[in-house]
Amino acid sequence: MSAGQHRNLVLKLLVFVAGSFAFGFALVPLYDVLCSITGLGNQKSLTRAVAADRDAEDSSRVVTIDFMTNLPTIGNWEFHPVIQSLKVHPGKLYEADFFAHNLTGHDVTAQAVPDIVPSKIAAWFHKTECFCFSPQFFKRDEQRVMPVRFFVDPQLPGYIDHLTLAYTFYDVPQSNVKSNAATGTASKG
Repeated sequence: MSAGQHRNLVLKLLVFVAGSFAFGFALVPLYDVLCSITGLGNQKSLTRAVAADRDAEDSSRVVTIDFMTNLPTIGNWEFHPVIQSLKVHPGKLYEADFFAHNLTGHDVTAQAVPDIVPSKIAAWFHKTECFCFSPQFFKRDEQRVMPVRFFVDPQLPGYIDHLTLAYTFYDVPQSNVKSNAATGTASKG
């Protein structure tokens, strides 16, 4: 390669590095936009919004929420909702508990993945606190009750009066557990 080709390659690599660096900074505002659109993520602002918007509670309307759980493997966990169903008023903050028991025979980290049915109403279902926000560390044979705090937006279309909140509970692979432990992101409850 000639000196001109080297300079051209170095220039292209520098542009690539600068673009990657700029993209990394752009991820934070993009994440904030995603959170504001979906209602996910910024839990402090959701909690403040519920507290400030107590007058928005629609006590004349009732929405039934069913709670379900799934396990991808049988026998490694006991995982279920404490109550199967809850009738809520849109705009009011509620809490539901889920029970988890580690039956794997060793310490393990697990992650709950939520799903809302019908999926088109996810924008009107807001979790202010949830065990699904971060991996959960369990010692061997540990069991605990884990809460999810939520509210249904009063702007939920009137024809929707029933929804299902489901969680699938997965073991986090050991390689992820070690990297999370190194960065301090694994939660202990």
